[in-house]
Amino acid sequence: MELTDRQKALLKAIIEEYIDTAEPVSSEVIERKYDLGVSPATIRIEMVRLTESGYLRQPHTSAGRVPTSMGFKLYVSELMKERQLPVTAEVSIKEQLMQKRHKQETLLKEAVKALAKQCDMLGLVVDDEGQIYWAGAANILDWPEFYDIDVTRFVLGLFDEFPRLKEIIGRAVGPDPVHILFGEDMEFEYLRPTSFVFTKYNPQPDKPGVIGVIGPARMNFAYVLPYVKYIRDMVTEAMVRQ
Repeated sequence: MELTDRQKALLKAIIEEYIDTAEPVSSEVIERKYDLGVSPATIRIEMVRLTESGYLRQPHTSAGRVPTSMGFKLYVSELMKERQLPVTAEVSIKEQLMQKRHKQETLLKEAVKALAKQCDMLGLVVDDEGQIYWAGAANILDWPEFYDIDVTRFVLGLFDEFPRLKEIIGRAVGPDPVHILFGEDMEFEYLRPTSFVFTKYNPQPDKPGVIGVIGPARMNFAYVLPYVKYIRDMVTEAMVRQ
């Protein structure tokens, strides 16, 4: 189904509200906080249509709606505007990584720490030899999606079961420079509230590594994606200058 401009504006508002609150979004909240120029009845009707089309779903215990992975994908590809990184952050990250460029292991550890800190997520790097570096495990404990100990245990357990993590990363195919995988699209029950964002860094195109973050499905992609791309570029540049 091709969405109308009005439906896209409504979907954008619902997703951004959900990113901020982690709560199902009601038509009353949208009417009160977002100036869409339509009546409350129209908002309710369009929310039903977006639900029927697969962009939203209605949790059993709530009258509100939450975005599906299908809704998030449309948001990222068409509706979202990526944030501009602060110059101070760019300079700080670049200095941090260039100082560590002489040894690949040290560089990658520094990169994954910077990514985890800036995005407030769990950062990970898989180098060209298959070695994993990760940082920021405590960060995900602040997100409501990870209050469920089984979700957190499963995500952290991926670093003890590298074949499974590698298999998940391997699901991202295609020419996109940055890949987003939603747990909702996988068969693992405890990954449903999560998402993965990662990209390849490749000073040697035939042996690329992977860098990215793991966090809630509703992560602020407009903020996270620019950091993932920038740190990828800095890692690649630092390796070239080793």
